[in-house]
Amino acid sequence: MSLTLVVTLLLSVLVGVSLGLLGGGGSILTVPILAYVAGLEAKEAIAASLFVVGVTSAVSVVAHARNGRVRWRTGLIFGAAGMVGAFVGGLLGGYIPGAVLMIAFALMMLATAVAMIRGPRGSAAAPTTGDLPVLKVVLEGLVVGLVTGIVGAGGGFLVVPALVLLGGLPMSVAVGTSLLVIAMKSFAGLAGYLTTVQLDWPLVLGVTAAAVAGSFVGARLAGIVPEQALRKGFGLFVLAMAVFVLVQELAVPLWAVGALGGAVLAGAAVCWVVLPTCPLRRSRPAPA
Repeated sequence: MSLTLVVTLLLSVLVGVSLGLLGGGGSILTVPILAYVAGLEAKEAIAASLFVVGVTSAVSVVAHARNGRVRWRTGLIFGAAGMVGAFVGGLLGGYIPGAVLMIAFALMMLATAVAMIRGPRGSAAAPTTGDLPVLKVVLEGLVVGLVTGIVGAGGGFLVVPALVLLGGLPMSVAVGTSLLVIAMKSFAGLAGYLTTVQLDWPLVLGVTAAAVAGSFVGARLAGIVPEQALRKGFGLFVLAMAVFVLVQELAVPLWAVGALGGAVLAGAAVCWVVLPTCPLRRSRPAPA
């Protein structure tokens, strides 16, 4: 067994931990691992990630369901609509240049990271205890499925924010429900990609086994980590991976990334300390 394969499998365990704990982030890790560590072409890495994430999500959702963290009706409707969008997106993705796909992948992660770190603007919707309206779920599922099918992501980093920020589900329930949606959409997107892409199945199955093992660890942690910390940690994780992918694809010098990051942090600090109306400050409801 080569060193590259060993490193790939070890890193794949983190894919499962991410899915089990956060309900997403699997493709965000799997695509870079397969593309930059295992050395697969971009389209092959994207297609393989759909299989890995789909199987891992299907296994991980069982543990969440046992703890009552899955909204089956919402998840099945969202997932069914997402499968249609993901299959069409997978067909389209096979004809888009790999570099374009990876850059689009990173830009979508950036937008999602900002939304999750910032949280709901103004007065956040109270968490719901029932299922979401069918039409709203179908429309969100179609859009998320199409976008994630094109870039080859299972969609947890879009499904979780959609369920939390738009649907008002508690974070822990959104995580469990998103795994059901991810599994359904991943296999639909994979079907679209397999019309134009061939996979290295021994490698894909090995990565999948490692990810499934990690998912059991993540599922155990999901009910322990505080919800606000989970949401912001998810956002920071997605942000870091987005920057990594952009640096790789655009060949940006590391010193430039460091300088830009320092400037952004300095600007954020000045905004937070000096401006009372800084948008980084979350508005809190006035006491009754």
